[in-house]
Amino acid sequence: MKILIGTNNAHKAQEIRDMLPEFEIVRPKDIGLDLDVDENGKTFEDNAMIKAKAFAEASGMITLADDSGLEVDCLHGEPGIYSARYCPKPGADDADRRHYLLENIQKCGAARPWTARFRCEIAVVFPEEGKTLRASGSCEGEIIPEERGSNGFGYDPIFYRSEEKMTLSEMTEAEKNAISHRGNAIKKAAPFLRALI
Repeated sequence: MKILIGTNNAHKAQEIRDMLPEFEIVRPKDIGLDLDVDENGKTFEDNAMIKAKAFAEASGMITLADDSGLEVDCLHGEPGIYSARYCPKPGADDADRRHYLLENIQKCGAARPWTARFRCEIAVVFPEEGKTLRASGSCEGEIIPEERGSNGFGYDPIFYRSEEKMTLSEMTEAEKNAISHRGNAIKKAAPFLRALI
């Protein structure tokens, strides 16, 4: 069964492929779909549903979309839904966003540990049946001031898990998927998706 992933983010698509190996996971570009969705929701849940509906309507396919981000407690939940566009620098990349986040944490003067969590909300839209499915997941940890590891993306190099004594970037894909926010959300959605096969 084919499922369209409502994202143009190659890293996210690959993680979901790895977690749902029994499905044929396709990206918009695989079917010639060029769609840029305005993520104008106020919550992760809103944005996941906005993306899932838009890609499902444009493709006619079962579509899974997620919205996820980092919440840092001493920054009152920032960057939250703005995680991917947190840094004001034009053309900012992941390294710029990590640097900007650390600057903001250090400015607020909070003592370590700088507790934080990744959150993920998934929405699946079944266009023929007019049904939707939602699932959520989180991953608790802390922000550390130095980057560690070369895997992962986004804030992974500075997101440390005391249980594993590693950042997400120091983990293998399988290790990360077993405990990550996206992995936890997919685990909840997977039984419903597998029932369709």
